[in-house]
Amino acid sequence: MSQPPAQRRGRPPRISRAEIIETARRIVDDEGVDRLTMRRLAKEIGSTPMALYHHVRDKERLLVLLLDDYAARNLHRPDLPDDPRERVIVVAAAIRRTLAACPWIVEVLTADDLMAEAALWFVEQIMDGFVASGLTPDEAAHAYRAVWYYTVGEMIVRAAGERRRASDDRPTYRERVFAGVDAAELPRVAGVASRWPELTAEDTYLDGLRALVDGLTAGRARRT
Repeated sequence: MSQPPAQRRGRPPRISRAEIIETARRIVDDEGVDRLTMRRLAKEIGSTPMALYHHVRDKERLLVLLLDDYAARNLHRPDLPDDPRERVIVVAAAIRRTLAACPWIVEVLTADDLMAEAALWFVEQIMDGFVASGLTPDEAAHAYRAVWYYTVGEMIVRAAGERRRASDDRPTYRERVFAGVDAAELPRVAGVASRWPELTAEDTYLDGLRALVDGLTAGRARRT
C-alpha cells in the first residue's frame, strides 16, 4: 500500500517589504490601527511572526513604514506664495487635504512620536513662514505646534461626527439638549440652536487657520 507523500518542511515562503506594507495598509484601511498586530500581519501574509521580524522589528517600525509609504504616494508639495503668512496657510491646508483622505493616519500621528520623514519639508515651510513673519525659531516651533494641533483637532472632531452620523441617524444628545435651551438664560445659543448641525457642518477650517496665523504673528509685531 503506497504511503501519502510527506509534507515538505523548511523555511516559510519568502516575503517582501512591499507585500508587508500592502497587507498592513489593507488591514488598517478595513479595520483600523488597533487591529494591526505583528501576529495578525504574519497570518495574513502566510508567514510566521519570526520571519516578519527579519523585515520589521516591531509595530512602531511598521507604522513608520506605512506613514512613509502614504507620504510618498500622496503628500504633494504645493506651490509656495511669496507672502510668508500665506505660505503657512497653503502648506497647512495641503497637510489637512492629504490627511483627511486617510483618517487612520491622523490617529497614529496624534501619538506625537511618529512621523513620516517626507513631512519634514512641510514643517520646515511652516516654521520658515513664521520666522519670515518676525518670530524667533523657538517661537516658530511653538507656532507650528499651534497650527498642527488646530489642524489635527479639526480633522478628528469632523471625522468622529461623520462616523457617528453614518452609523446612527437618531438625534444626538447635544441636539436633544439644544432643543430645550432656555432662551432667556442662553439667548445666543438659543438663537442658533436649531441650525447648530448645519452651522458646525460648514467647512470653516481656512477661516480659523487665517485667524490663528494672524494672531500668532500679530503678537510678535506688538512686542517689537
